[in-house]
Amino acid sequence: MRFKKMAIYILRVLFRLATLLIAISILSFILVSLSPIDPVQSYIGADMTRVSPDQRENIAEYWGLNESKVQQFMSWGKSILQGDLGTSLLYRSKVIDVIGERFLASLALLVVAWVISGVVGFLLGIIAGMKNGTWIDRLIKGFCFTLASTPAFWMGLLLLMFFSVWLGWFPIGLSSPAGVLSADVSLIERLRHLVLPALTLSILGVANVTLHTRQKLVEVLESEYIRFAKAKGERGITLVWRHGIRNISLPAISLHFASFGELFGGAVLAEQVFSYPGLGQAIVQAGLGSDIPLLLGIVLCSALFVFIGNFLADFLYMIIDPRMRRRSGT
Repeated sequence: MRFKKMAIYILRVLFRLATLLIAISILSFILVSLSPIDPVQSYIGADMTRVSPDQRENIAEYWGLNESKVQQFMSWGKSILQGDLGTSLLYRSKVIDVIGERFLASLALLVVAWVISGVVGFLLGIIAGMKNGTWIDRLIKGFCFTLASTPAFWMGLLLLMFFSVWLGWFPIGLSSPAGVLSADVSLIERLRHLVLPALTLSILGVANVTLHTRQKLVEVLESEYIRFAKAKGERGITLVWRHGIRNISLPAISLHFASFGELFGGAVLAEQVFSYPGLGQAIVQAGLGSDIPLLLGIVLCSALFVFIGNFLADFLYMIIDPRMRRRSGT
């Protein structure tokens, strides 16, 4: 019976994922079709005089652009089901290869920024909640409000100017030293190139997790069972550890894993500021260069990335709280 419930739950998750990807595919294809982008001109370049009208038609026929929009979508969807996302017009290689290479570069940035925002935000939230109403609480709240209202790209420029230009502690950009083969780059050098983009990307997450954790902890510390625990002599860290962490960790986990979408969106700005060769920079280049296959491929991959983040949040929620397992039927 337990196995059957788990199988049903997994099937429901896969069904939601399939419907999400289908909806995203249809919507993205419609938006691209309605845009003024000319794929043939993007492929040829700005100088259209280099090709004759016959050559232009041959190119359109080769890419299937002479078919109706419905036929184009069906052909594209059939290729996706076969694992073929098309060929990038900018990089002249398979979209799946471009995404794989760029995603690996972005993964380290996203993971480091995600861990920083979660750990730092959770600790600051606990400190602010324990010191509710004191100058420490006001200082942390002011710091978080400042971070939340600061544009990520502007903070990235400040970090770049201060730590790279003035102090020279970190490199100005890229993911590795210029002119050095990837195999020859040491781990220390990669980490030095990663520090400033990761700090920039973690800014919004730190503020959200801190403020959310602080508010939940304040509510917990004002509850009846906390008053009873205080009456028994429990105070400070011991009180929060035994009675508060479990209650505030559930909302914090949900919020942090649900922030995958914001994290991916922020990576676009951070990678542009620091010229970091990741997936965020690739989607900007695809949009500016009218690389439709790459643009659509990245949209699908980003939707899958956000879905996985939300699924992991629900899964951890069920592990920590048995009541969630009963509600989901597992």
